[in-house]
Formats: sequence, C-alpha cells, structure tokens
Amino acid sequence: MKLGAYTLHALSDGHFHLDGGQMFSVVPKVLWEKRIPADARNRLRLGLTCLLIQTGHENILVETGIGDKFDAKYIEIYGIDRSRTLLDELRGLSLEPQDIDIVINTHLHFDHCGWNVRSDDGKLVPTFPRARYLIQRGEWEDAHHATERNRASYIEPFFAAAVGQTEFLDGDTEIVPGVRVEVGAGHTRCMQCVRVESEGGTAYFPSDLVPTNSHLPYPWMTSFDLYPLETLANKKRMLPELAEANAVIIFAHDPSIPWARVVRVDGRISTQPAE
Repeated sequence: MKLGAYTLHALSDGHFHLDGGQMFSVVPKVLWEKRIPADARNRLRLGLTCLLIQTGHENILVETGIGDKFDAKYIEIYGIDRSRTLLDELRGLSLEPQDIDIVINTHLHFDHCGWNVRSDDGKLVPTFPRARYLIQRGEWEDAHHATERNRASYIEPFFAAAVGQTEFLDGDTEIVPGVRVEVGAGHTRCMQCVRVESEGGTAYFPSDLVPTNSHLPYPWMTSFDLYPLETLANKKRMLPELAEANAVIIFAHDPSIPWARVVRVDGRISTQPAE
C-alpha cells in the first residue's frame, strides 16, 4: 500500500490460536463467536501481522511475530501454523534480515517479538544484525520483572539477547519524519502504538489495544489487558480521531483482515476495506 511517499507492507508470520474467552474477556461467547468462530477446544485462529514501513531511506519493521523458538508442546498448545514466516515474507520482497534498519516492538509478549533473536550454532543472537531495536524503557523493565499475572506472556529468550542493539524510549517519540510511537497503556503499562503519516495520509498500528477488526467496539477487549479501563479510555480517544482522518488501521491479530480504513457509519466506528 502507498501512503504518501511511503510504502507499507502487511507481513504475516503465520497463525496461532488463543482461547476465545481470553480474547474477549467479559463479552459473552454467544456474541463474539458470530465474528470469529472457535474450534472444538474453544480456541480462535489469529493472525500474526507485522508491518514493514519503507520510507525510501529506511526499512522499519513493526513487530517480529511469534518466531521459531517454541518446542513441540507449545506448538500444539497454541496451534502455531508455520506455513508462512516473517523471514519468508521479507525474502518475497527481496529483503534479508540485514536490510532492516529499525525494529519497533509495541511490547514484548511472545507473539510480538519472536523473531527479535534467532539461534546461531546454539547461541541466541539478534535476527536483524544492523537494526536499532526500539522499545519503551518501562516495557523492558516490566518484561524482566514479570508477575504471576503476566509471566506466561513474557519469554526472555525471545528478546533479551538483542539488548546490545536495543534503545530505550521514554514516552512518545518521533523515530524518523512521519513515523512516531505513542504510548497507549492498557494491554500493558507501557505498550506503544505506531503512527505513520505522509502527504496527508495516516496509518496506525494499535497493537493489542485493537487486536482484530472484531475488537472495534469500545468494551470489546482481551482478558490479557492489565489495565482495562485505560484500554477503554485510549480506544475512545484513538478510534474517533482515526475515523476523522480516514486512517488505515493495521490489526496485529485479525485472521483475515490485516488492515482496513476506519470510518464512522451511523455514528458508530466501523471499517471499510482498504484499497
């Protein structure tokens, strides 16, 4: 997709599965299953969408998917489908890991930073050897001091070995002209969203504040959100602004809609297919 002078690519790292109740929290199954059907184990098939921003000067990768470091037990639990990977998708664009200049992780849950590092003869090393890895300082600290509530979501071997290339941000920051991270607490304390603006066009990666197209209604959020009232407040602030801008929203986990255009229909926030 062209966004002004920039080119955006929605890249897939395959699919995985999470429990439907976890993905929709207080929303009854009788409502959410009409939008995303569950399998026999009450799991939902979810996408693993990463965003590549090509500015003409930098290749900026937002998120790195789930990666390849799960053992057979976890592959079965999460129903991980590895028929497509992020690295395959990059090669399809004639890009190799060394061509990535910047990696932005919205947060460090295992399904968002899986390719931050790879195994090289049994040693974990950064997958993208030239890249600056950008994360909020508070998110890095929380990931290294996880509690019983969120410990299963943070797997240090997925990201810790990239510390030498990691730069820590403290709040909203412009990364390059037209690409900005904005802290959007709710899912985690310091999760950051990514805004892209060029020549009057806007695209937004809200990460797990709005993980799928089915999570557009304000109270539809996940049980993984540590601060649900902040999720609610940020959605009420963010989504009307995106509709006013006719912005493209990129969904991290929608199984079939990687991105869409945010609109207001009969007073309600909705989406239409993006060109």
